[in-house]
Amino acid sequence: MLKKTALGLVVTVVLLGAAHLVAQERGRGRPGPRQPTGGGPGPSSIESSPIPKTEAEKRILSILEDMDQNQRRGMMNVPLEDGRLLRLLTETVGAKHVVEIGTSNGYSAIWFCLGLRATGGKLTTHEIDPHRASLARENFKRAGVDQIVTLVEGNAHEEVMKLNDSIDILFLDADKPGYLDYLNKLVPLVRPGGLILAHNMNRPAPDPRYIKAITTNPDLETIFLNMHAAGVGVTLKKR
Repeated sequence: MLKKTALGLVVTVVLLGAAHLVAQERGRGRPGPRQPTGGGPGPSSIESSPIPKTEAEKRILSILEDMDQNQRRGMMNVPLEDGRLLRLLTETVGAKHVVEIGTSNGYSAIWFCLGLRATGGKLTTHEIDPHRASLARENFKRAGVDQIVTLVEGNAHEEVMKLNDSIDILFLDADKPGYLDYLNKLVPLVRPGGLILAHNMNRPAPDPRYIKAITTNPDLETIFLNMHAAGVGVTLKKR
């Protein structure tokens, strides 16, 4: 089962990386792959939208759409594309425990929950701002995922020291200078084969100390996705 999960993750990351390279080449003005004949869309113009499998998933996606349209301002939410990536990776690794640093209004957390509903997992998310934490709790209830979410309110640099359960995915999306501290404190809890995801690897500019930590450690393997937008660092903790 672990081999199948690892293979699925590798295939997913390779495909996502290939799409990212196409976007980069286009952005530099270099010719990308040739457009297929017959008038069909080329690789760089293909788009897709989430398709709900169940009524429950349909409701959750509708809440996410409402949050995207009406709550995004001042919330520092991940883009839709990155949210879908979080859900995809959660299901791919069969995550049972996701830890998020930086809840905001719960947008990225609910994307994680879409995956965790399928894996039978749970989310622990940290938020320092009381207003955003309160709004996130309301959104979790609206989406019907509040039973699988533990929201920890307070300074995450201190609160994460109370964690002791194994972590399948660690998601960093809070104070950028604090990424290295979160990594150092929590990477021992990330299981071998688990992932460390870091948002804003393109803009705003990431902490170079964090980049060095995830790209020079032989125990970690890192690639960067969606760098045409905010950017996501995907780091594997090697087995």
